[in-house]
Amino acid sequence: MSDGAVLHVKGRVLAGPEDVRDELWVVGGRISYDRPAGARDVTTVTGWALPGLVDAHCHVGLDAHGPVDAETAEKQALTDRDAGTLLVRDAGSPSDTRWIDDRADLPKIIRAGRHIARTRRYIRNYAWEIEPDDLVAYVAQEARRGDGWVKLVGDWIDRDLGDLAPCWPREAVEAAIAEAHRLGARVTAHCFAESSLRDLVEAGIDCVEHATGLSEDLIPLFAERGVAIVPTLVNIATFPKLAEGGEKKFPRWSAHMRRLHERRYDTVRGAYDAGIPVYVGTDAGGSLAHGLVAEEVAELVAAGIPPLAALSATTWGARAWLGRPGLQEGAPADLVVYEADPRADVRVLAAPRRVVLNGRVVG
Repeated sequence: MSDGAVLHVKGRVLAGPEDVRDELWVVGGRISYDRPAGARDVTTVTGWALPGLVDAHCHVGLDAHGPVDAETAEKQALTDRDAGTLLVRDAGSPSDTRWIDDRADLPKIIRAGRHIARTRRYIRNYAWEIEPDDLVAYVAQEARRGDGWVKLVGDWIDRDLGDLAPCWPREAVEAAIAEAHRLGARVTAHCFAESSLRDLVEAGIDCVEHATGLSEDLIPLFAERGVAIVPTLVNIATFPKLAEGGEKKFPRWSAHMRRLHERRYDTVRGAYDAGIPVYVGTDAGGSLAHGLVAEEVAELVAAGIPPLAALSATTWGARAWLGRPGLQEGAPADLVVYEADPRADVRVLAAPRRVVLNGRVVG
């Protein structure tokens, strides 16, 4: 498409869960619902259009061993893009990926800075590893470096205990979250187990990643405070294999991981039924491949979340939560077109017909 070209998307445009239009136009990279006067160089795409999908827990620039080079990070971003993910909340990365912001052909990224973890209590080469006295300072640093988010590691295996345990004392997270909020950043935390959740939520955290430890007694607290969860069910599916690998050295931890895995669907459905906001995230970029957003949406449906709500968790609702536009008049034209109605069967998301980013067909 040339700079003066116009893109015409016709069929069914899902501007909102109940807001269905017959067509939209892309002029100068932006969405219009009015036919442009005198348009000549017009490319037409037909199908069911959704806002570009959101992966709200993804790690561009990271693999199982730590930071990766720019070429590898580019491949990760392209894999996500071709799967329809056009907006990423990068939930912690030691890599500097700001160069991606200058690439109109790569997904837009909302960064949470680098993970902040307790010393020797997280995956090697991923996080700043510090002690509680330094938590406020590091949160302030990452709040300034990120795009409105900070990522804590809320719990991890305690080798002396042989099981998952909180990483931070209550007073440390209270002070750290208050500092992030003062600087205009929201805070999220990696949490597998039950024991760190109450302190984090009562300290004012905004979101919890994975949230496999969310129990019946904690669900009302999350709902009351409006704390979102990003379950990353495609990652939780790896728990049995992780448990098997740690069985001999940490049998208590292994048994705990299996229990968390076994109840994962009940946990997510219980959260949704209580009104807790649930969003799509894959945890790609550590040990998981990129491009799994459709699988994660299908997992939410398997957990019992209605298909329309699962779609919203990666489109309209997720974009509103992150403060980014969808298919509104004048918004950047980031959209994905499918063969059939994804509201009827979310598995349609696995096969985009066309991917449009910044008004250009890129896939």
